[in-house]
Amino acid sequence: MANVKDRLQSFDSATRSLLFECEITSQEKLNRILNNARKAFDRWADTGLESRIRLLHQFAKLLQERQDAFAHWISQESGKLLSDSRGEVTAMMAKVEISIAAYHERCKISTYELGSTQSITRFKPHGVLGVFGPFNFPGHLPNGHIVPALLAGNVIVFKPSELTPFTGQKLIELYHEAGFPEDVVQIVQGGPQVGQQLAHHHEVDGILFTGSAKVGLSIQEELLKKPGKILALEMGGNNPLVVSQTTHLDLAIRHILQSAFQSSGQRCTCARRLILVENKNTSDLLKQLQKRIEEITVGPYTLSPEPFMGPVINQEAANKLLAAQIHLRERGAQILVQMKQLHPQLPLLSPAFIDVTQVKEKNDDEFFGPFLQCIQVRTLEEAVQEANKTRYGLIAGLISDHLEEYEFFWKHVKAGLINWNTPLTGASSKAPFGGIKMSGNFRPGAFFATDYCAYPVASMESTPFAKKEIRPT
Repeated sequence: MANVKDRLQSFDSATRSLLFECEITSQEKLNRILNNARKAFDRWADTGLESRIRLLHQFAKLLQERQDAFAHWISQESGKLLSDSRGEVTAMMAKVEISIAAYHERCKISTYELGSTQSITRFKPHGVLGVFGPFNFPGHLPNGHIVPALLAGNVIVFKPSELTPFTGQKLIELYHEAGFPEDVVQIVQGGPQVGQQLAHHHEVDGILFTGSAKVGLSIQEELLKKPGKILALEMGGNNPLVVSQTTHLDLAIRHILQSAFQSSGQRCTCARRLILVENKNTSDLLKQLQKRIEEITVGPYTLSPEPFMGPVINQEAANKLLAAQIHLRERGAQILVQMKQLHPQLPLLSPAFIDVTQVKEKNDDEFFGPFLQCIQVRTLEEAVQEANKTRYGLIAGLISDHLEEYEFFWKHVKAGLINWNTPLTGASSKAPFGGIKMSGNFRPGAFFATDYCAYPVASMESTPFAKKEIRPT
């Protein structure tokens, strides 16, 4: 990504050739877009649920027909491996049926008889919603907001990450091709300034955000003065993966590798801290894990056979990770596997594995990349205490052969998602997805996304007075 005066550019992650260029949305254009969205809202909300469902089915059908091309676009722009991008497109297609099922379950009309009066609860859309998308899942994560929001009757103004504007543009074009009116699903392009203008605009009734805690918290601070705007925050995490009593070392190592290094460590659910409960297997686990990390292959999405990891998003991100490694080493950390830059022009990094047990004041930062810190403790109780030493609370996981250990872990660890003997990067779209503390604001997405896309309205209703029998008092 680069800015050329008032234009945004995106480059192929493997060849560095120009992939996409567009204008950065000006304040004047943003005003027009939002005015058009406001005018479109009542018309769209009146189309009826079944009409909106038909259009979403058409969107899913087109996406299925273009899935190979769409996956290629994602890999070109973000650097993700093609297998990873194909999985993302599959999740995008599945989102339609999951959202429809969620809406019918969580927004169904309920009626209670109270004598001659009925209490009825129905749901209304909010209006004009701004959707912020991240670079790591430039299709799936914004789509996880857009689909349930459109289904509920809202209109959308989407701002993709300035690092992945091309994928965002292709997503919106697909909605228009499926039959969604252009003023119902619109896009704005640009960096933080455009995002601020969208979030603060008086025509916006809510913000659905996926991205960094820093940006999400800045939006929340602004909207504290505007309680009438819905805000759903999905932010990152300093996620702990605890390994306790297990005899299945090979399986544990596979779970660790996937948790820490899938998508080059650029998933919000990736493990950032590996907390080991010391036992007779700890030394063997560390030796085997170190060897497996050193064997991880890295390369661009064009490489065949496909490597285990692709690049990080850009050189700026690579430089931050390399600097973090130096900083931890200076503070007494032991570098078990050193991160290195593998290509002079591409942000291809080998993974880092760093023992920070002896570091007195540990960083509580989300190192967004293939960067795993290791902490050794004596007991499961200490492991949970260490896991909870974070401002974040997205996901936590335990690897253990013993149910009683998981029951203790589940009860005491603080996170919105808790896994047992599965990678941290595994989450179901048929369940709620969201964190606590600095990872979210108790408005989980995935199956529960419909909850922040519509609000309940309770009514007490009776037959018209003319049809009632009037009795003297």
